[in-house]
Amino acid sequence: MLGHINFIEIFGAFFVMAAIIDIFGSIPIFVSMREQNKVIKAGQACLVALGLFLAFFFAGDGLLRLFGIDSASFAVAGSFVLFVLAVEMILGREIIKNENNSGGASIVPVAFPLIAGPGALTGLLSLRADYGIINILIGLLLNIALDYVVIRHLDKIQKLLGQNLIFILRKFFGVILLAIAVNMFVNNIMVIIAKVH
Repeated sequence: MLGHINFIEIFGAFFVMAAIIDIFGSIPIFVSMREQNKVIKAGQACLVALGLFLAFFFAGDGLLRLFGIDSASFAVAGSFVLFVLAVEMILGREIIKNENNSGGASIVPVAFPLIAGPGALTGLLSLRADYGIINILIGLLLNIALDYVVIRHLDKIQKLLGQNLIFILRKFFGVILLAIAVNMFVNNIMVIIAKVH
Protein backbone atom coordinates (compact mmCIF):
# COMPACT_ATOMS: atom_id res chain seq x y z
CA MET A 1 0.00 0.00 0.00
CA LEU A 2 1.72 3.14 -1.22
CA GLY A 3 -1.10 5.38 0.00
CA HIS A 4 -2.42 8.60 -1.52
CA ILE A 5 -0.37 11.62 -2.55
CA ASN A 6 -0.58 14.28 0.15
CA PHE A 7 1.37 17.49 -0.47
CA ILE A 8 1.51 18.33 3.25
CA GLU A 9 3.09 14.94 3.96
CA ILE A 10 5.47 15.34 1.01
CA PHE A 11 6.57 18.72 2.35
CA GLY A 12 6.92 17.29 5.87
CA ALA A 13 8.99 14.31 4.68
CA PHE A 14 11.09 16.57 2.46
CA PHE A 15 11.74 19.02 5.29
CA VAL A 16 12.70 16.31 7.80
CA MET A 17 15.13 14.69 5.35
CA ALA A 18 16.52 18.05 4.22
CA ALA A 19 17.15 19.05 7.84
CA ILE A 20 18.91 15.76 8.65
CA ILE A 21 20.99 15.58 5.46
CA ASP A 22 21.79 19.31 5.81
CA ILE A 23 23.36 19.54 2.35
CA PHE A 24 23.99 23.29 2.73
CA GLY A 25 25.83 22.67 6.00
CA SER A 26 28.07 20.21 4.14
CA ILE A 27 29.17 22.80 1.55
CA PRO A 28 32.36 23.72 3.48
CA ILE A 29 33.26 19.99 3.61
CA PHE A 30 32.76 19.62 -0.15
CA VAL A 31 34.86 22.72 -0.80
CA SER A 32 37.62 21.37 1.44
CA MET A 33 37.65 18.04 -0.41
CA ARG A 34 37.87 19.77 -3.77
CA GLU A 35 40.79 21.84 -2.50
CA GLN A 36 42.48 18.50 -1.73
CA ASN A 37 41.98 17.56 -5.41
CA LYS A 38 39.31 14.96 -4.59
CA VAL A 39 36.86 14.52 -7.46
CA ILE A 40 33.19 14.62 -6.45
CA LYS A 41 30.79 13.29 -9.10
CA ALA A 42 27.35 14.64 -8.22
CA GLY A 43 25.42 12.03 -10.22
CA GLN A 44 27.34 9.07 -8.85
CA ALA A 45 27.15 10.29 -5.25
CA CYS A 46 23.39 10.93 -5.41
CA LEU A 47 22.57 7.62 -7.14
CA VAL A 48 24.55 5.65 -4.53
CA ALA A 49 22.88 7.59 -1.71
CA LEU A 50 19.43 6.98 -3.26
CA GLY A 51 20.22 3.25 -3.52
CA LEU A 52 21.19 3.15 0.16
CA PHE A 53 18.03 5.00 1.18
CA LEU A 54 15.73 2.73 -0.85
CA ALA A 55 17.43 -0.47 0.34
CA PHE A 56 17.14 0.58 3.97
CA PHE A 57 13.61 1.92 3.52
CA PHE A 58 12.20 -1.34 2.12
CA ALA A 59 14.46 -3.94 3.79
CA GLY A 60 14.60 -2.09 7.11
CA ASP A 61 10.97 -2.93 7.89
CA GLY A 62 11.72 -6.65 7.50
CA LEU A 63 14.65 -6.29 9.86
CA LEU A 64 12.37 -4.67 12.44
CA ARG A 65 9.93 -7.58 12.24
CA LEU A 66 12.83 -10.00 12.56
CA PHE A 67 13.75 -8.41 15.88
CA GLY A 68 10.12 -8.05 16.98
CA ILE A 69 10.12 -4.24 16.88
CA ASP A 70 7.04 -2.29 15.73
CA SER A 71 7.18 0.93 13.72
CA ALA A 72 6.05 3.10 16.67
CA SER A 73 8.92 1.85 18.86
CA PHE A 74 11.39 2.45 16.05
CA ALA A 75 9.97 5.93 15.49
CA VAL A 76 10.51 6.73 19.18
CA ALA A 77 14.11 5.52 18.91
CA GLY A 78 14.47 7.52 15.69
CA SER A 79 13.15 10.63 17.45
CA PHE A 80 16.11 10.43 19.85
CA VAL A 81 18.52 10.30 16.89
CA LEU A 82 16.79 13.31 15.31
CA PHE A 83 16.97 15.10 18.66
CA VAL A 84 20.73 14.55 18.91
CA LEU A 85 21.23 15.68 15.29
CA ALA A 86 19.18 18.82 15.99
CA VAL A 87 21.30 19.59 19.07
CA GLU A 88 24.44 19.13 16.93
CA MET A 89 23.13 21.64 14.37
CA ILE A 90 22.04 24.20 16.97
CA LEU A 91 25.12 24.03 19.20
CA GLY A 92 27.67 23.32 16.46
CA ARG A 93 29.04 20.32 18.36
CA GLU A 94 29.71 16.89 16.83
CA ILE A 95 28.08 14.22 19.01
CA ILE A 96 27.62 11.43 16.44
CA LYS A 97 31.06 10.75 15.02
CA ASN A 98 31.46 9.88 11.33
CA GLU A 99 34.48 7.81 10.34
CA ASN A 100 35.66 8.84 6.90
CA ASN A 101 37.43 6.54 4.47
CA SER A 102 40.18 7.75 2.14
CA GLY A 103 38.56 6.00 -0.87
CA GLY A 104 36.62 7.59 -3.70
CA ALA A 105 35.12 10.87 -2.50
CA SER A 106 31.88 10.49 -4.49
CA ILE A 107 30.87 7.38 -2.56
CA VAL A 108 32.74 7.82 0.74
CA PRO A 109 32.27 10.27 2.40
CA VAL A 110 29.81 12.12 0.08
CA ALA A 111 27.14 9.44 -0.60
CA PHE A 112 27.80 7.88 2.81
CA PRO A 113 27.79 9.33 5.43
CA LEU A 114 27.29 12.97 4.32
CA ILE A 115 24.05 12.32 2.38
CA ALA A 116 22.85 8.85 3.43
CA GLY A 117 24.28 8.86 6.95
CA PRO A 118 23.02 6.82 9.92
CA GLY A 119 20.79 9.68 11.08
CA ALA A 120 19.21 10.16 7.64
CA LEU A 121 18.64 6.41 7.16
CA THR A 122 17.07 6.12 10.62
CA GLY A 123 14.98 9.25 10.07
CA LEU A 124 13.71 7.97 6.71
CA LEU A 125 12.48 4.70 8.22
CA SER A 126 10.99 6.50 11.22
CA LEU A 127 8.82 8.61 8.90
CA ARG A 128 6.81 5.51 7.99
CA ALA A 129 5.01 5.79 11.32
CA ASP A 130 3.55 9.20 10.40
CA TYR A 131 3.54 9.51 6.59
CA GLY A 132 2.38 7.50 3.57
CA ILE A 133 5.05 5.58 1.68
CA ILE A 134 4.46 7.40 -1.63
CA ASN A 135 4.79 10.79 0.10
CA ILE A 136 8.03 9.77 1.83
CA LEU A 137 9.49 8.52 -1.46
CA ILE A 138 8.57 11.74 -3.30
CA GLY A 139 10.07 13.76 -0.44
CA LEU A 140 13.22 11.62 -0.66
CA LEU A 141 13.52 12.07 -4.45
CA LEU A 142 13.14 15.83 -4.08
CA ASN A 143 15.95 15.79 -1.51
CA ILE A 144 18.22 13.77 -3.78
CA ALA A 145 17.48 16.27 -6.58
CA LEU A 146 18.37 19.15 -4.22
CA ASP A 147 21.59 17.38 -3.19
CA TYR A 148 22.53 16.91 -6.85
CA VAL A 149 21.97 20.59 -7.67
CA VAL A 150 23.99 21.74 -4.65
CA ILE A 151 26.96 19.43 -5.38
CA ARG A 152 26.83 20.09 -9.12
CA HIS A 153 26.81 23.88 -8.69
CA LEU A 154 28.87 24.05 -5.50
CA ASP A 155 30.92 27.15 -6.32
CA LYS A 156 27.95 29.24 -7.46
CA ILE A 157 25.83 28.33 -4.41
CA GLN A 158 28.67 29.02 -1.99
CA LYS A 159 29.18 32.49 -3.47
CA LEU A 160 25.43 33.15 -3.66
CA LEU A 161 24.62 32.21 -0.06
CA GLY A 162 27.80 33.16 1.74
CA GLN A 163 29.08 31.64 4.99
CA ASN A 164 26.78 33.70 7.22
CA LEU A 165 23.56 32.60 5.51
CA ILE A 166 24.69 28.96 5.46
CA PHE A 167 25.32 29.25 9.22
CA ILE A 168 21.86 30.76 9.80
CA LEU A 169 20.15 28.07 7.67
CA ARG A 170 21.90 25.35 9.66
CA LYS A 171 20.64 26.79 12.98
CA PHE A 172 17.12 27.31 11.59
CA PHE A 173 16.91 23.74 10.30
CA GLY A 174 18.22 22.57 13.67
CA VAL A 175 15.39 24.23 15.61
CA ILE A 176 12.76 22.91 13.18
CA LEU A 177 14.26 19.40 13.37
CA LEU A 178 14.19 19.58 17.17
CA ALA A 179 10.46 20.38 17.10
CA ILE A 180 9.85 17.52 14.63
CA ALA A 181 11.76 15.11 16.89
CA VAL A 182 9.64 16.10 19.91
CA ASN A 183 6.43 15.75 17.89
CA MET A 184 7.48 12.33 16.57
CA PHE A 185 8.31 11.18 20.10
CA VAL A 186 4.99 12.36 21.59
CA ASN A 187 2.83 10.90 18.79
CA ASN A 188 4.44 7.48 18.86
CA ILE A 189 4.92 7.13 22.61
CA MET A 190 1.16 7.61 22.90
CA VAL A 191 0.66 4.72 20.45
CA ILE A 192 2.93 2.50 22.55
CA ILE A 193 1.16 3.48 25.79
CA ALA A 194 -2.24 2.77 24.18
CA LYS A 195 -1.05 -0.74 23.20
CA VAL A 196 0.16 -1.44 26.75
CA HIS A 197 -3.20 -0.40 28.21
